[in-house]
Amino acid sequence: MSAPEGTRISITKPDDFHHHFRDGPKTASIVAHAEQRFARCLAMPNLKPPVTTTEMAEAYHEHIVGAGSGSTKQLDLIMTLYLTDRTTSEEIRKAWSSTKANIKAVKFYPAGATTNSEFGVTDVTLVYPALRTMAELGMVLCIHSEVSTPSVDIFDREAVFIEEVMKPLVAAIPNLKIVMEHISTETAVQYVQSAPDNVAASITCHHLLYNRNALLVGGIKPHFYCLPILKREVHREALIAAATSGNKKFFLGTDSAPHTKMMKETGCGCAGVYTAHAALELYAEAFDRMGKLENLEAFCSHHGADHYGLPRNEGTITLVKKEWTVPRTYDLGGKDLQPLRAGETVAWSIEK
Repeated sequence: MSAPEGTRISITKPDDFHHHFRDGPKTASIVAHAEQRFARCLAMPNLKPPVTTTEMAEAYHEHIVGAGSGSTKQLDLIMTLYLTDRTTSEEIRKAWSSTKANIKAVKFYPAGATTNSEFGVTDVTLVYPALRTMAELGMVLCIHSEVSTPSVDIFDREAVFIEEVMKPLVAAIPNLKIVMEHISTETAVQYVQSAPDNVAASITCHHLLYNRNALLVGGIKPHFYCLPILKREVHREALIAAATSGNKKFFLGTDSAPHTKMMKETGCGCAGVYTAHAALELYAEAFDRMGKLENLEAFCSHHGADHYGLPRNEGTITLVKKEWTVPRTYDLGGKDLQPLRAGETVAWSIEK
């Protein structure tokens, strides 16, 4: 049973453990949306060029802070390094000890798996020395958990990754903290549930609310194209059951990925769904549909912080079940960006 109109819920200010801030003039409008909803965000490193060194992460941290509202306390940033075949243990230690940026994680992109991943890892065993150093320090490995092998069907790439990469990795380095980011299949849900406690997963609001019909039925809808790609309804049902269950292994990670409208609506459109403008409200909508609003706070504000070894945030944010209409576009560095639900309604609002 969903909540009646006008229902108010207050939760601990949430974290987003997967956020794309982009670079240059694009960053300011993204930060404006993020800081309205989140206390902390994990900044993704897949820029051009990618954030592969401590110095680059420190510079990127400064750039994002400079694009914000002026209050460094408004949004705390957790920075990541981009893992490559050449990432060393020395660089990992240097990043961990940085005093200029809070570098708590490293992002593993299989080479060619998603946007700006061409410099990613070609063979995970090449980076085992760096990963063992991360395990020693308590640093988190964030994984885009799909193979990029051309012969593997795009709808099967997560399941194949679990067998070919995840299981051997967890066996080889059993004390490494891992997040399978933006999981999209029942297979991944079942694997995370059965894996050791050091393995957890983030889930996006768009994978909770939509299946592949949104992308493909009635014509191709490029603004629903993301990686991992939306899957069949059975997978969406498994994801929302896991997210709303109260299981500590699942938590919020939006993977909000801004691209200009022009770059989405083209012959070879970019992968990514922009949700930063309404992410928390959309998660509330998903939990409300399941009659599980009592578990929203833990998913959004507790489980991720606990897995990353961070203190839970202080302060609260209040959501009210009050419909609002999403603008058709937002500005992204002087060009139009089309957000999720453009021109449509979202059932929940943030109380100002």
